[in-house]
Amino acid sequence: MAIGIAAWGVVAGVAMAKSGMGVPLAIFMSVLVYAGSAQIAVLPLIAADAPMWVVWATTLCVSLRFMAFSFHYRPYFAHLPRGQRVALSFLMGDTNFALFIRRFPEPVPGCRHEEYFVGSALMTFAVWQVSIISGIVAGHGIPASWGLGFAGTMALLALTCTQLRSPSNWAAAVVAACAAVAAYALPLKLNIVVAIAAAVAVGILADHARPARKGAKS
Repeated sequence: MAIGIAAWGVVAGVAMAKSGMGVPLAIFMSVLVYAGSAQIAVLPLIAADAPMWVVWATTLCVSLRFMAFSFHYRPYFAHLPRGQRVALSFLMGDTNFALFIRRFPEPVPGCRHEEYFVGSALMTFAVWQVSIISGIVAGHGIPASWGLGFAGTMALLALTCTQLRSPSNWAAAVVAACAAVAAYALPLKLNIVVAIAAAVAVGILADHARPARKGAKS
């Protein structure tokens, strides 16, 4: 997945460079925020001199998916000290979350899940920082015709498809896609939040329906 992450990072870096943000500030933001979708979402707002509360609200809406990630990680890391869990939360990302859940669909007794998490997360973090800083430094020298943004999107789409291994996963993905398209006109990219809420709702309904089916069969 490093190829897709690198492509997406270069796109984010170029977007930051073209927004008029200085190189030192852009690099500082990339290290501090570590969320490509949130960075790209707020860049037009920063360039347009939007109020700070709008920038923060947009970042919050785009990053709400990390709450869902945290909920899934809880059974694996609840035994760790709070400080360590906070440190691990900074390294959460879309790709390493998908890889982790694929490797460990359920917690394995006696397994140090944090070691696998840290290994994949640090690799993702390193690739992301190198690629986004390269994009920031290269700036206007990388033309949009290279299609790097499409390459990054396709990488994320391919990773998503590997997780569609059950009817409930397919249902959640289809509902989320339809909700995102239907709510596309909402401001501040709130269609992403709508899609996440719809997918979570379908997942909850599927979890409640599964015990009922087992009870009916027994």
